[in-house]
Amino acid sequence: MQDISGYGISASVAASNTFPSGFPVTQFADDADPVDAASIQLADKAMGVNGDLIVWSKANPILVVIAVIPGSDDDRNLSVLAEANRTAKGKAPARDVINMVITYPDGSTASLSQGKITDAIPTQAIASAGRMKSKPYGFVFEGMNKTGAA
Repeated sequence: MQDISGYGISASVAASNTFPSGFPVTQFADDADPVDAASIQLADKAMGVNGDLIVWSKANPILVVIAVIPGSDDDRNLSVLAEANRTAKGKAPARDVINMVITYPDGSTASLSQGKITDAIPTQAIASAGRMKSKPYGFVFEGMNKTGAA
């Protein structure tokens, strides 16, 4: 039997300038995917003029989105990180290098390195149902190391 429950997932986010000691993330959303990762292209392909298959490896960034409960401690920390790295006229970004470790309920981990925060909603949005919308934060990473279940 495979237990694929997501209950108990956690993450740790460290940002080189804004949060060098890091902070935990445990207050995940209920109305958005708490942790999401996009598919990456591992190789590209083409066909030669005579129909020969040509393939080559291709490096691509690793995209991760975490969504947290609006107004939570995790949301406040991630909002500070996003604002510190937002560029605007007369405002220099923190240029944080971000590392994240996601720990899954089975004890396995994904350690993501050399990253950048890429997306954030700058203010609180409200859903038509009258509740605050959960806040997704997007990240991109250069490297990843995974460990198996404990």
